[in-house]
Amino acid sequence: MDIIINIAVFLISAAIFTFVGMFIRKKVAESKMESAENEAKKILEMANIEAENKKKEEIFKAKEEIMSARKELDQEIRERRGEVQSQERRLIQKEENLEKKQDIVEKKEKDLEKKYQELDGKKAELQEVFNKQMFELQKISGLSKEEAKKLLLSELDKQLTAEKATLVREMETKIKEESEKNAKEVITYAIQKCAADHTSETTVSIVSLPNDDMKGRIIGREGRNIKALETLTGIDLIIDDTPEAVVISGFDALRREVAKIALEKLIEDGRIHPAKIEEMVEKAKEEVEQTIKEEGERAILETGVIGLHPDLIKLIGKLKYTTSYGQNVLNHSIEVSNLARIMAEELGLDPKIARRAGLLHDIGKALDHDMEGTHVELGVEILKKYKENDLIINAVQAHHGDVEPKTMEAVLIQAADAISASRPGARRETLEAYIKRLEQLESIADSFEGVEKSFAIQAGREIRILVKPEKVNDNQMTLMARDIAKKVEDEMEYPGQIKVNVVRETRVIDYAK
Repeated sequence: MDIIINIAVFLISAAIFTFVGMFIRKKVAESKMESAENEAKKILEMANIEAENKKKEEIFKAKEEIMSARKELDQEIRERRGEVQSQERRLIQKEENLEKKQDIVEKKEKDLEKKYQELDGKKAELQEVFNKQMFELQKISGLSKEEAKKLLLSELDKQLTAEKATLVREMETKIKEESEKNAKEVITYAIQKCAADHTSETTVSIVSLPNDDMKGRIIGREGRNIKALETLTGIDLIIDDTPEAVVISGFDALRREVAKIALEKLIEDGRIHPAKIEEMVEKAKEEVEQTIKEEGERAILETGVIGLHPDLIKLIGKLKYTTSYGQNVLNHSIEVSNLARIMAEELGLDPKIARRAGLLHDIGKALDHDMEGTHVELGVEILKKYKENDLIINAVQAHHGDVEPKTMEAVLIQAADAISASRPGARRETLEAYIKRLEQLESIADSFEGVEKSFAIQAGREIRILVKPEKVNDNQMTLMARDIAKKVEDEMEYPGQIKVNVVRETRVIDYAK
């Protein structure tokens, strides 16, 4: 029982102590909170005081800065006012100076006007004196003003003609001495490096036969074999008394080559009849096509021209079967390309343009049998079609003087073309064309006033002109030679160059009795 009482007492005591402890802690907490609030109020009051002081300080500093800025602004305004006043003073001074100058100019204008009036008066006096003198001169000379003018101009024209002819001769001599020396060196070097053999092309080919019996088989029954061959190839076969040979005649070298190859294949095969002839002609055409391709490739390899369109290469190869005045056009084009390249290298020009234009300059001749137009026009058209360089096209177009050359390389193509064409044995022409060219050359020379007689000599390479000495003097001879040469260039087509030689001869005859 005592234990229970003790426990109860203990529990009651514990409860009392707990309650008392809690009450004490509450009082302590309330005391601390009150103390903290007081402390916070003090801190807040101090912060407000400090902030107010800080605010006053900042306001004071701002006022000081405003005052300082105002002083600086006032100083700057005073300086600017001073500058403006200085500029105003300078402007006023300039205005005063301009007014003074204007006064001086007006004074000079008045003086000039006065002098002009004086000069007009003197001019009128001089004109009157001049008129009197002219009247006296006309009276003394017996010539009117117009007659005297014509006489003076006539004498002046004679004097100018003499001076012009002398000047032309001097300049020609000087230019020839310099240019001929350089040109001969370059051309000689080019020709030496590009030597070539020339053989004249013919219009016939000869096919050898194993025996004369083969002629009858070629002719065939009632001539059907020879008719078939001529119809398919477009050439003429001449079978005459020539032993063991058949002549193939035709102006088209390409067709003539096809006929020759076909006939050789027929003779080798031994079976000759229309069907076999047609087969062999087709094979010959294929073989010629392959040859054309190979010749075109050979040409671009020999000249070093690259980047050509395959169709252009084929046309170049086709030139193997084209001739001009008996000269093979493919060999001529290769030679022109090499000559132009060498001369371009010697003169410091572009050898690529020169060699390319030289190879392509006569490409129109591969087309002119099938199309209308000159070989130059056709060549320019085909090169434009395949997007060739404009400089190349101009060189091709200008190589016969149809247009003005735009580059020195184009001029070299003209020179190389003339060199290749004028090599000994390079070209020949028909008798009819040759005679016609000589007659035209003499006709041009005879058309000039004062020409007594003209003679085309040196196979048309020179025209010798005899003039009437009483109508053409030495000075006029120089100008006449230039005019004749220009007219020949404009109206004629010829290979190489033509020398114009004007001769004036005066003879005096007397007799001793």
